[in-house]
Amino acid sequence: MTDAPLLFDDFALDTGRRELRWAGERVALGPQVFDLLVFLVENRDRVVSKDDMFETVWKGRIVSESTLTSHIKAVRVALGDSGAAQRLVRTVARKGIRFVGEVRREAPAAVVAAPAPAPSAPDVAMAPAPLEQRIAFCRAADGVRLAYATVGSGPPIVKTANWLNHLEYDWESPIYRGLFRGLARDHTLIRYDARGNGLSDWDAERIDFDAFVSDLEAVIDAAGLARFPLFCMSQGCAVAIAYAARHPERVSHLILHGGFAVGPLRRSPEEAERTRAMMHLIRTGWGTDNPAFRQLFTSLFFPDGGKEVFDSFNELQRVCISPDNAFRIREAVGNIDVRSLLAKVTVPTLVTHSRGDAVVPYEQGRAMASEIPGARFVTLQSKNHALLDTEPAHARLLNEIRSFLAT
Repeated sequence: MTDAPLLFDDFALDTGRRELRWAGERVALGPQVFDLLVFLVENRDRVVSKDDMFETVWKGRIVSESTLTSHIKAVRVALGDSGAAQRLVRTVARKGIRFVGEVRREAPAAVVAAPAPAPSAPDVAMAPAPLEQRIAFCRAADGVRLAYATVGSGPPIVKTANWLNHLEYDWESPIYRGLFRGLARDHTLIRYDARGNGLSDWDAERIDFDAFVSDLEAVIDAAGLARFPLFCMSQGCAVAIAYAARHPERVSHLILHGGFAVGPLRRSPEEAERTRAMMHLIRTGWGTDNPAFRQLFTSLFFPDGGKEVFDSFNELQRVCISPDNAFRIREAVGNIDVRSLLAKVTVPTLVTHSRGDAVVPYEQGRAMASEIPGARFVTLQSKNHALLDTEPAHARLLNEIRSFLAT
């Protein structure tokens, strides 16, 4: 009997049929590219060296390192991965390559019922068609213009705005691209830029919590959504809690990552003092050419980030908002307090939080989850406030979301 396909992400690798499928659709792979992918997946518990790959895939035949490099690239392209992202296929310096995706054996109906494989393709990979987001605009209740983006297909999922967004910049950012593409593989992802930053109007008279909730309502109405799950990060969690308490009939699931119910200006005198000091730095140094001021925030958000992540977040802070608006948003976030609404949340809720989060302490997420009736709490092993697709916790988060939404 042929082994069941190896499943990871939205892919099914069927060694018996010699085919790779993504969301049920066959991905064309050349014979040696397919063999290399199988070898990497089957040896996912270790780093495989160049010699290992030459010996197994090319049976010891003499081939150039450039040939090996091009085949590794073809595997990544087939999986929607890249040398920069390394979401599934990771390079270990001076050691080799390792497949880091979470793999299981299970034969879903869509794979079992698949047609016979097509004739072998040339030795190249064809990736699924790239996801392309569509940006539109709507008006908030007070006339502020809000930018929102839709991408993917399938049932909708809405992501609330969080601390600084830019629809175009975030989509290509090494910080968010893995998360957004992961969500958009199963759903039509709708996200937006909050007032005062990104592609939404910067000239907003009101920047406060009630306006943030009203903006979410405006985007949802403009997108024509009836019922949907809400995915939220950081202060976006409080906005979603207020929306879910106000519109329980429209929210099917609530997913809160790295969130809090009470802002830092309202927690303790010590935390309020630290927050005001950071706000002073925003107002006085945020807009300078010297990134040192912005790097302070970047280091808090991504202590385990590399140079690419640091550069990206530093640049995001510069291009997506003015110093004055950054100060106003930070002040509004600091004064959030939705503790009285937690018991009113009646929709199924998943709360996730990074154990070492330096921006929103772990205890804040745990306390928030404990007051929401029936909420499930998941601890993620990371120090980063927003998870990077190079860390195992990122794959865990996406898997937890998929499992939760299936219930």
